[in-house]
Amino acid sequence: MKRLALFALPLLVLVALVAVFALNIDRDSSLVRSVLIDKPVPQFTLPAVAGLGVPGFDSAALTGKVSVVNVFASWCIPCRDEHPLLSALRQRTGVALYGINQKDAPENARAFLAELGNPYDAVGADAAGRVSIDWGVYGVPETFVVDADGIIVFKHVGPISPRSLEQELLPAIARAAAG
Repeated sequence: MKRLALFALPLLVLVALVAVFALNIDRDSSLVRSVLIDKPVPQFTLPAVAGLGVPGFDSAALTGKVSVVNVFASWCIPCRDEHPLLSALRQRTGVALYGINQKDAPENARAFLAELGNPYDAVGADAAGRVSIDWGVYGVPETFVVDADGIIVFKHVGPISPRSLEQELLPAIARAAAG
């Protein structure tokens, strides 16, 4: 009997693990709360994307006003899909909008923004991806709302959709503006 229990135990553990994974397979990755929520933005300085015509930026730029920081790359298809919504966000709210261009060649970033338009006040080149890591970025695109005190108050993982713009991002900006 003891031998049977020792044999069955690993099988039961395996079945339990499969059940846990099966129940969580459709889990929305945007539900993963960032450890940086309610924390100050990481200290960083990003140079401008060469030849883009807008400055780079640093953590000091993210204080004194509500800001939105969008991490993007020209090679990112979902970034292309969300780009018109970032332009609409800028037009609707007038919020300060900053871009972190992750692991991208300057000529590709310039072509991307020349084709789709540049809604950003500043775009920092994160060639090595180090600043993105400090922000806790899992992958592009990701978007953050920063309050006037330089505190990250919201994170959206993945591309912004019309629904997430209306139901998540705009309300987060409004809450940040209200203090």
